[in-house]
Amino acid sequence: MNIVKTEIEGVLIIEPKVFGDERGYFFESFSQRAFEEKVSDTVFLQDNESKSTYGVLRGLHFQKPPFEQAKLVRVVKGKVLDIAVDLREDSPTYGRHVATELSEENKWQLFIPRGFAHGFVVLSEEVIFQYKCDNYYMPEYEGALLWNDPQLNIDWMLPEEDIRLSEKDKKNPTL
Repeated sequence: MNIVKTEIEGVLIIEPKVFGDERGYFFESFSQRAFEEKVSDTVFLQDNESKSTYGVLRGLHFQKPPFEQAKLVRVVKGKVLDIAVDLREDSPTYGRHVATELSEENKWQLFIPRGFAHGFVVLSEEVIFQYKCDNYYMPEYEGALLWNDPQLNIDWMLPEEDIRLSEKDKKNPTL
């Protein structure tokens, strides 16, 4: 695997080594040993998967202390624009974000450490999205940011009229 640093410390793109031939392809999507050696000593406790259609925007979600979550996210089918927003108040990049296109074609994964809000928007007709978390989900510690907060200035790469949100995400606060 190849590790690519982003403009925000700790957020990393993981490019797997893919072996392909006329039969298809194979790649190791996760190895705890390789992850600890090259990325972080994070141990994942929960795997999640979602299916969404074009224009669905999920986020920007996070867990409040002491139940923050680091995430390792990837697309199995389709394409998304994935966003990680730095919420670490002592960070020089507080309030800034990383935007990464994840797809079934590039097979990239994004590692998002604790202290970030996370969200994605579906750019393809349909997407199957998987993510690993290093802490269990605790609904009473859930937090979120408004997807179109002007302070965050995120370009979601879709016209606003194409964005589809849950009722809950329509009411999220700004940073």
